[in-house]
Amino acid sequence: MSKYTTTETALIHGGISIDERTGAVNIPIYQTSTYKQDGLGKMRGYEYSRTGNPTREALEALIRDLEGGYAGFAFGSGMAALTAVLSLLHSGDRVLISSNVYGGTFRLLSKVFDHFGYTYTIADTTDLSVYESQITDDVKAVIIESPANPLMTVTDIAAVAEVSHRHGLLVIVDNTFMTPY
Repeated sequence: MSKYTTTETALIHGGISIDERTGAVNIPIYQTSTYKQDGLGKMRGYEYSRTGNPTREALEALIRDLEGGYAGFAFGSGMAALTAVLSLLHSGDRVLISSNVYGGTFRLLSKVFDHFGYTYTIADTTDLSVYESQITDDVKAVIIESPANPLMTVTDIAAVAEVSHRHGLLVIVDNTFMTPY
């Protein structure tokens, strides 16, 4: 649960709102790619921007606070984020995907992750009883998008999450049209 009483307050004050290094009241955008080290293996917190930088750290802290979570993660694209999450699965695991899932998600599962031994089943996530009937012991995750791109079908995210969590599934929500707010 977020420590802020409103989303508006979290958007202004969440995450890392003051740059301790400079006193700036907003974290600046650090455009550097490499950080000076005080010696071999003696970092000041950062080494290369691809592994972390103050700007991304502030964004991830804000995501954490807005979502009331333990951590936030920022990626260069939704497909990069989905690839990272799908990497948590193991050979033999099955994923349920909503019947109107983004084409890139479908291709990621059918063309990239197919050699990892994952399987997937297209599920009607707009009908909870049909969706729940497709959950078997090998299902470890569900991928939904609501409203879905491009046909705008609507899945009740909270209801699918409740059913999925009852079965111990990871719930992955893609987002094209809705804002995090």
